[in-house]
Amino acid sequence: MTTEPRYVPAAGRESLTKFYDLGIKITMREGAWRSALAEAVTAGAPATIVDIGCGTGTLTLAIAARTTAKVVGIDGDAQILALARKKSGAEAIDWREAYADRLPLDDASVDRVVTSLVLHHLAPATKVAALNEMFRVLRPGGSLFVADWGKPHGPATRAAFFGLQLLDGFANTADHARGLIPRYIADAGFVSIARIDRLRTIAGTFEILRATRP
Repeated sequence: MTTEPRYVPAAGRESLTKFYDLGIKITMREGAWRSALAEAVTAGAPATIVDIGCGTGTLTLAIAARTTAKVVGIDGDAQILALARKKSGAEAIDWREAYADRLPLDDASVDRVVTSLVLHHLAPATKVAALNEMFRVLRPGGSLFVADWGKPHGPATRAAFFGLQLLDGFANTADHARGLIPRYIADAGFVSIARIDRLRTIAGTFEILRATRP
Protein backbone atom coordinates (compact mmCIF):
# COMPACT_ATOMS: atom_id res chain seq x y z
CA MET A 1 0.00 0.00 0.00
CA THR A 2 1.75 3.11 -1.25
CA THR A 3 5.20 3.32 0.41
CA GLU A 4 4.01 2.29 3.87
CA PRO A 5 4.60 -1.14 5.40
CA ARG A 6 2.28 -3.85 4.11
CA TYR A 7 -1.08 -4.04 5.86
CA VAL A 8 -1.55 -6.48 8.71
CA PRO A 9 -3.28 -9.69 7.48
CA ALA A 10 -6.89 -10.14 8.56
CA ALA A 11 -6.05 -12.54 11.38
CA GLY A 12 -2.93 -10.67 12.43
CA ARG A 13 -0.59 -13.31 10.97
CA GLU A 14 -0.78 -14.97 7.53
CA SER A 15 -0.48 -18.38 9.17
CA LEU A 16 -3.77 -17.72 11.01
CA THR A 17 -5.82 -16.75 7.93
CA LYS A 18 -7.55 -20.12 7.70
CA PHE A 19 -8.84 -19.65 11.26
CA TYR A 20 -10.14 -16.11 10.66
CA ASP A 21 -13.86 -16.93 10.45
CA LEU A 22 -13.75 -19.04 13.60
CA GLY A 23 -11.82 -16.35 15.47
CA ILE A 24 -14.33 -13.66 14.54
CA LYS A 25 -17.25 -15.87 15.52
CA ILE A 26 -15.74 -16.57 18.94
CA THR A 27 -14.34 -13.16 19.84
CA MET A 28 -16.52 -10.60 18.08
CA ARG A 29 -20.13 -11.39 19.10
CA GLU A 30 -20.76 -11.65 15.37
CA GLY A 31 -24.44 -12.46 15.76
CA ALA A 32 -24.99 -9.19 17.62
CA TRP A 33 -23.98 -6.92 14.73
CA ARG A 34 -23.30 -8.63 11.38
CA SER A 35 -26.94 -9.09 10.30
CA ALA A 36 -27.93 -5.64 11.56
CA LEU A 37 -25.08 -4.06 9.61
CA ALA A 38 -26.09 -5.91 6.45
CA GLU A 39 -29.66 -4.66 6.90
CA ALA A 40 -28.50 -1.08 7.37
CA VAL A 41 -26.25 -1.19 4.31
CA THR A 42 -29.01 -2.54 2.05
CA ALA A 43 -31.83 -0.29 3.28
CA GLY A 44 -33.34 1.97 0.67
CA ALA A 45 -32.63 -0.17 -2.40
CA PRO A 46 -29.11 0.97 -3.35
CA ALA A 47 -27.93 0.00 -6.85
CA THR A 48 -24.27 -0.69 -6.03
CA ILE A 49 -22.68 -1.74 -2.74
CA VAL A 50 -18.97 -2.23 -2.14
CA ASP A 51 -17.45 -4.12 0.79
CA ILE A 52 -13.86 -2.91 1.17
CA GLY A 53 -11.51 -5.29 2.93
CA CYS A 54 -14.14 -8.00 2.56
CA GLY A 55 -11.92 -10.77 3.92
CA THR A 56 -13.55 -14.17 3.66
CA GLY A 57 -16.78 -12.56 2.47
CA THR A 58 -19.08 -13.31 5.41
CA LEU A 59 -20.52 -9.79 5.48
CA THR A 60 -20.43 -9.46 1.68
CA LEU A 61 -22.55 -12.58 1.28
CA ALA A 62 -24.97 -11.45 3.98
CA ILE A 63 -25.41 -8.19 2.08
CA ALA A 64 -25.92 -9.95 -1.26
CA ALA A 65 -28.59 -12.18 0.29
CA ARG A 66 -30.63 -9.09 1.21
CA THR A 67 -30.49 -7.08 -2.01
CA THR A 68 -30.72 -7.13 -5.78
CA ALA A 69 -27.97 -4.52 -5.96
CA LYS A 70 -24.62 -5.18 -7.56
CA VAL A 71 -22.31 -6.23 -4.72
CA VAL A 72 -18.53 -5.91 -5.02
CA GLY A 73 -16.09 -7.44 -2.53
CA ILE A 74 -12.58 -5.98 -2.49
CA ASP A 75 -9.57 -7.23 -0.56
CA GLY A 76 -5.81 -6.97 -1.00
CA ASP A 77 -5.14 -10.49 0.30
CA ALA A 78 -5.31 -13.14 -2.43
CA GLN A 79 -5.30 -15.95 0.15
CA ILE A 80 -8.33 -14.69 1.99
CA LEU A 81 -10.20 -13.89 -1.25
CA ALA A 82 -9.68 -17.51 -2.30
CA LEU A 83 -11.56 -18.57 0.84
CA ALA A 84 -14.36 -16.12 0.02
CA ARG A 85 -14.77 -17.43 -3.52
CA LYS A 86 -15.31 -20.97 -2.21
CA LYS A 87 -18.32 -20.07 -0.06
CA SER A 88 -21.91 -20.82 -1.00
CA GLY A 89 -23.40 -17.91 -2.93
CA ALA A 90 -20.01 -16.46 -3.85
CA GLU A 91 -20.87 -16.51 -7.56
CA ALA A 92 -23.24 -13.59 -6.97
CA ILE A 93 -20.37 -11.31 -5.87
CA ASP A 94 -17.92 -9.38 -8.02
CA TRP A 95 -14.70 -10.21 -6.15
CA ARG A 96 -11.70 -7.99 -6.83
CA GLU A 97 -8.16 -8.06 -5.49
CA ALA A 98 -7.08 -4.50 -4.66
CA TYR A 99 -5.98 -2.35 -1.76
CA ALA A 100 -8.25 0.06 0.07
CA ASP A 101 -6.16 3.08 -0.91
CA ARG A 102 -6.27 2.20 -4.64
CA LEU A 103 -9.84 1.16 -5.41
CA PRO A 104 -10.56 -0.14 -8.93
CA LEU A 105 -13.78 1.87 -9.16
CA ASP A 106 -14.87 4.99 -11.02
CA ASP A 107 -15.53 8.31 -9.35
CA ALA A 108 -19.03 8.67 -7.87
CA SER A 109 -20.06 5.19 -9.01
CA VAL A 110 -21.21 3.56 -5.75
CA ASP A 111 -24.27 4.04 -3.51
CA ARG A 112 -22.95 2.36 -0.34
CA VAL A 113 -19.49 1.56 0.94
CA VAL A 114 -18.96 -0.65 3.96
CA THR A 115 -15.68 -1.60 5.61
CA SER A 116 -15.49 -3.81 8.69
CA LEU A 117 -12.43 -4.58 10.81
CA VAL A 118 -10.15 -3.06 8.19
CA LEU A 119 -9.01 0.41 9.24
CA HIS A 120 -7.19 -0.80 12.34
CA HIS A 121 -4.92 -2.85 10.06
CA LEU A 122 -3.77 0.29 8.23
CA ALA A 123 -1.05 2.77 9.12
CA PRO A 124 -2.41 6.29 9.77
CA ALA A 125 -1.43 7.68 6.35
CA THR A 126 -3.02 4.70 4.65
CA LYS A 127 -6.21 5.15 6.69
CA VAL A 128 -6.38 8.68 5.30
CA ALA A 129 -5.78 7.51 1.74
CA ALA A 130 -8.35 4.71 2.05
CA LEU A 131 -11.07 7.00 3.40
CA ASN A 132 -10.31 9.51 0.64
CA GLU A 133 -10.81 6.70 -1.88
CA MET A 134 -14.11 5.72 -0.28
CA PHE A 135 -15.25 9.32 -0.56
CA ARG A 136 -14.14 9.45 -4.20
CA VAL A 137 -16.10 6.38 -5.33
CA LEU A 138 -19.32 7.23 -3.46
CA ARG A 139 -22.02 9.19 -5.24
CA PRO A 140 -23.21 12.42 -3.59
CA GLY A 141 -25.70 11.35 -0.95
CA GLY A 142 -24.10 7.91 -0.72
CA SER A 143 -23.45 6.29 2.66
CA LEU A 144 -20.30 5.00 4.30
CA PHE A 145 -20.43 2.37 7.06
CA VAL A 146 -17.32 1.76 9.16
CA ALA A 147 -17.33 -1.11 11.64
CA ASP A 148 -14.14 -1.20 13.66
CA TRP A 149 -12.54 -0.66 17.05
CA GLY A 150 -13.38 2.48 18.97
CA LYS A 151 -12.15 4.07 22.18
CA PRO A 152 -12.37 1.47 24.97
CA HIS A 153 -15.12 2.31 27.43
CA GLY A 154 -13.76 1.04 30.72
CA PRO A 155 -10.59 -0.55 32.14
CA ALA A 156 -11.60 -4.07 31.10
CA THR A 157 -12.07 -3.21 27.43
CA ARG A 158 -8.86 -1.16 27.46
CA ALA A 159 -6.93 -4.16 28.77
CA ALA A 160 -8.58 -6.39 26.18
CA PHE A 161 -7.69 -3.98 23.38
CA PHE A 162 -4.07 -3.92 24.54
CA GLY A 163 -3.96 -7.64 23.79
CA LEU A 164 -5.27 -7.02 20.29
CA GLN A 165 -2.67 -4.29 19.78
CA LEU A 166 0.06 -6.78 20.59
CA LEU A 167 -1.19 -8.88 17.68
CA ASP A 168 -2.11 -6.21 15.14
CA GLY A 169 0.42 -3.50 16.00
CA PHE A 170 0.40 -0.34 18.11
CA ALA A 171 1.11 2.22 15.37
CA ASN A 172 -1.98 1.37 13.33
CA THR A 173 -4.33 0.91 16.30
CA ALA A 174 -3.33 3.90 18.47
CA ASP A 175 -5.87 6.28 16.95
CA HIS A 176 -8.63 3.72 17.49
CA ALA A 177 -7.73 3.56 21.19
CA ARG A 178 -7.96 7.37 21.28
CA GLY A 179 -11.37 7.43 19.61
CA LEU A 180 -10.16 9.37 16.57
CA ILE A 181 -11.77 7.41 13.74
CA PRO A 182 -14.77 9.79 13.44
CA ARG A 183 -12.25 12.61 12.94
CA TYR A 184 -10.55 10.66 10.16
CA ILE A 185 -13.93 10.20 8.48
CA ALA A 186 -14.77 13.89 8.80
CA ASP A 187 -11.36 14.92 7.44
CA ALA A 188 -12.05 12.84 4.32
CA GLY A 189 -15.07 15.07 3.64
CA PHE A 190 -17.93 13.04 5.08
CA VAL A 191 -20.78 14.63 7.05
CA SER A 192 -23.56 13.46 9.37
CA ILE A 193 -21.23 11.03 11.13
CA ALA A 194 -23.12 8.95 13.68
CA ARG A 195 -22.42 5.92 15.82
CA ILE A 196 -25.23 3.45 15.17
CA ASP A 197 -23.98 0.61 17.36
CA ARG A 198 -21.45 -0.04 20.09
CA LEU A 199 -20.67 -3.21 21.99
CA ARG A 200 -18.11 -4.74 24.27
CA THR A 201 -16.20 -7.76 23.03
CA ILE A 202 -13.38 -9.81 24.50
CA ALA A 203 -10.97 -7.82 22.31
CA GLY A 204 -12.25 -4.32 23.10
CA THR A 205 -14.97 -1.82 22.18
CA PHE A 206 -16.47 -2.37 18.73
CA GLU A 207 -18.34 0.45 17.00
CA ILE A 208 -20.35 0.91 13.81
CA LEU A 209 -20.29 4.40 12.32
CA ARG A 210 -22.38 5.78 9.47
CA ALA A 211 -21.55 8.86 7.42
CA THR A 212 -22.69 10.56 4.23
CA ARG A 213 -20.90 11.97 1.22
CA PRO A 214 -22.44 15.44 0.73
